[in-house]
Amino acid sequence: MKGKMAIIGDGEGALVFRSVGMDAYAAEDAAAAARLIRELAERYQVIFVTDVLAAQMEEVIAAYTARAYPIIVPIPSVQGGNGYGAQLLRSYSERALGMDITRGGRNSDGENNAR
Repeated sequence: MKGKMAIIGDGEGALVFRSVGMDAYAAEDAAAAARLIRELAERYQVIFVTDVLAAQMEEVIAAYTARAYPIIVPIPSVQGGNGYGAQLLRSYSERALGMDITRGGRNSDGENNAR
């Protein structure tokens, strides 16, 4: 594994990321994105996926969550996002830390867990 980063996005929006040195792959739908993830998982440590596609591939992403690499990160596309990436970050932070770090240390009940 080379340690490089890749992005999978819907349409040509992902290609914008080539300008910052990332390898970019276009996938027109979630099935194509899932095939790309399986193909790229051996070559990349971090794979960004636009959150519109990621929301449709929860099972595929969950299969890689238990592994050290690749780390699959949902991000908004250039057209905007659907909030899936932020929701996933909240879920992971609550599970790992016992609190939601995205809401200033409040848990899902609204209680302040920050010390």
